[in-house]
Amino acid sequence: MAHILVIEDDQSVARLIKLLLENEGFTASLVHSAKDAKDILKNDNFNLILLDINLPDGSGYSVRSHIKQTSNIPVIFISALSDEADIITGFNLGADDYITKPFHKLELIARVKNALKHNSKNNNIFKYGNITIDTLKNTVTKNGSEVNLSALEQRILLTFMNNENVILTRDKLLDIIWDAAGNFVNDNTLTVCIKRLREKIEDDPSNPKIIKTIRGIGYKLGDVHENK
Repeated sequence: MAHILVIEDDQSVARLIKLLLENEGFTASLVHSAKDAKDILKNDNFNLILLDINLPDGSGYSVRSHIKQTSNIPVIFISALSDEADIITGFNLGADDYITKPFHKLELIARVKNALKHNSKNNNIFKYGNITIDTLKNTVTKNGSEVNLSALEQRILLTFMNNENVILTRDKLLDIIWDAAGNFVNDNTLTVCIKRLREKIEDDPSNPKIIKTIRGIGYKLGDVHENK
């Protein structure tokens, strides 16, 4: 059954949502701040996120932008903000739906089921050339055979796959990649991880075709046609 993350600063509302979801057979995890949301997303996989906009340490909009950098988990905004401009902003940021408070219990469940239905298992599959990441199974394969990547290596690879045709500077990568312990990844660690990742996924690590170096700038996902 789907695992749903609820990011809601009002703990009574969060507990109510959790109860409603569990009564429908879903599993649910609760966090109450932007920081806690980003921390839990480093270590756990979710099928759907219910995201409040007004959080005590930041905006749900910024959390949505953070999520988009490393995954395609569907997001439903839940907010007391009901102005048209707020709703449009939510959808422009890639929200799958927007629910205004107070909400009807049956409406919430219906919208959750609808979002899950329209974001099937295949939306958790990322492919590039002969490399496939399955974020539900937490596996990476090359030519159908599993490749053993560390959590940080997989996060780096997923970041590249979510930013195809985009040059990622080292500073940008350092900003969005955190290790499983929550410590900031330093420049040397990033260099070592890129090197090890290439050794595991490239046919010729000395002449990489998947993660290409852009001299003096950073890296980008290579031309997929070179991998055929």
